[in-house]
Formats: sequence, structure tokens, C-alpha cells
Amino acid sequence: MIRKLFLILAVMGVISGCGYTTGSVLSSNYRTISVQPFGNKVEFVNENVRGLYVPLLETKVRTAIINRFLLDGHLRLSDSDKSDLVLKGDLIGFERDDLRTTNTQDVEEFRIRVIVSLTMMDTATGQVYWTEPSFAGEATYFTTGPQTRSESAALNDALTDLSRRVVERTIENW
Repeated sequence: MIRKLFLILAVMGVISGCGYTTGSVLSSNYRTISVQPFGNKVEFVNENVRGLYVPLLETKVRTAIINRFLLDGHLRLSDSDKSDLVLKGDLIGFERDDLRTTNTQDVEEFRIRVIVSLTMMDTATGQVYWTEPSFAGEATYFTTGPQTRSESAALNDALTDLSRRVVERTIENW
């Protein structure tokens, strides 16, 4: 009797599934996307609110996002006047935080974060598909020891993380 009950529960569990899918939930009428050039809204001139500045970071963000959409393959890149979706964005921050210090207060590990404001528009209806006022990609790096990396290498990882999140937000709508 216990074996039959266990077998029935096991079959019901397999049949019902959990509802998780790795496929796209993107509507089938969306086939193309345009990624507009990003603006740079980082406050690096105002000395009271001075942020970190990386030259042409807004261009690197756009390039990373475009490359990730190409890698993903769910949407083809197109000109904005011919695309189904248009992604507009601004670089709003670049941060570097101390994560680990030595006894003498030398920093051993940093976290960098690239922050953007994004809006995805449906070009046919003019409606906002989704918007994210503060979307970030981040990475950590060590300045000493066997795992030492440059900030430039960590920045590339942060851009990869950001672009992966943007594509997931678009394709999987998370």
C-alpha cells in the first residue's frame, strides 16, 4: 500500500512539473531590436558629487549589450526605424567599493558596479515594454595575491554581467 502511494505521488510530481522554463517568454511579434547610443549622466564634473569616470564607458556598455543580443540569438539587430523593439539608456554611475582590507588598511579586494537607466519600447505601439531606472552589472577583483586582476579586466566582467542581465530582462522578462 505504501509503495503504491509513493508511486502515485512520484508520477503526479513528474506529470505536474514545476513550470520553470529556460525558453523565451518574448512575444512572437518581437523579432528585431535596436540598441540606441547611451548617454552619459555620470556626475564627474560636480566636485560635491563627483563620480568615478571611465572614458567612453557608455559606448562600451552599448557594445556589450549588442554583443550579448547577438550571442543570445532571440532577437536580430536592426535599425531603429525597422525594429520591433528599441532599447534606450543612460550610464548613470560607475562605483568602486572596498570589500576587503589588510590590517594596515590597504585594500585587497574591490567591487565595481556599472549602473544604467534603461527603457525598452515597442515601436509599433509606442508603449514601454519595460523600464529599469537603476540596473547594474558588477564584478570583484583582488589587488594582491594569486587572484590579482586589473580593474580593466574586472570592468569587462561587470559589462558582461550587465549585458547578460539586460538580455535576460528582455527575453525572459524577469
